[in-house]
Amino acid sequence: MKEQLTLKTTDTLALERTRLANERTFLAYFRTFVVFVSSGVAILKLTILQEITPIGYSLLIIAPVLLLIGALRFFYVKRKLKKYFYKA
Repeated sequence: MKEQLTLKTTDTLALERTRLANERTFLAYFRTFVVFVSSGVAILKLTILQEITPIGYSLLIIAPVLLLIGALRFFYVKRKLKKYFYKA
């Protein structure tokens, strides 16, 4: 069985800050995803922007990749924090 670590209050607070920073980073990735998708759809739907249709398609291709990177990073950091520091 694993030994449980006894952390000082400062260490516990630092871990909580790291967890919250991880969530904020994921939300930034998600916000970027939403902007890319909405911009891509807007470019494709507006007839006045027909010249830049390839940019709209590229935004729609890049958006899910960004979301996937953000989700993978979020779960990676979350797993590392839980593995090494939390008494779960």
